[in-house]
Amino acid sequence: MAKTEFQKMMDEELYDVNDEKLVADRFAARDLYEELNTIPFREKDRMTALVTKLFGSVGKNVEIRPRFACDYGYNIHVGDNFFANFDCILLDTCEINIGNNVLMAPKAQIYTAGHPYNLKARTSWLGYGKPVTIGNNCWIGGDAVIVPGVAIGNNVIVGGGAVVPKSFGDNVVIAGNPARIVKHLDAEGNVISEKK
Repeated sequence: MAKTEFQKMMDEELYDVNDEKLVADRFAARDLYEELNTIPFREKDRMTALVTKLFGSVGKNVEIRPRFACDYGYNIHVGDNFFANFDCILLDTCEINIGNNVLMAPKAQIYTAGHPYNLKARTSWLGYGKPVTIGNNCWIGGDAVIVPGVAIGNNVIVGGGAVVPKSFGDNVVIAGNPARIVKHLDAEGNVISEKK
């Protein structure tokens, strides 16, 4: 039996971005996040209920500020104490797994979605995805971009404006385009060495 476009997407294979089910799923997610973006700040219970409905799984004490956007929502999994500041984007073609105590500054972006280099495939609206994993106790700086297939360890700070095209381990500060290690941290987040 042939795979559905959804199965291809989840298996990190080329898939038809305009597949009827996937388009419907994106519209359903958009309805939820557009409503989420209109909730007054003081209505935390209502916000939590909508995030729980939108995301695949949600820990305790989650806050998302407007204007949040995503593709499907159901591929996003966040732990306890997750905070997304204004204008964050999580394109969840594949799973985005985020640990506990993760902060996303304004306009931080996580992309699991991509398109092939081949012109014919790309202009035929074929896409692919690769999952992204963010560990515990991370801070993603403003305007940072994390691209498909990246894994970030625990206790990592991503500097504002960084573009992160590869994976990094625990206890580091990364910055730049492309991102590189600029500081090493101990488990408590104290700087133990700096790269010159």
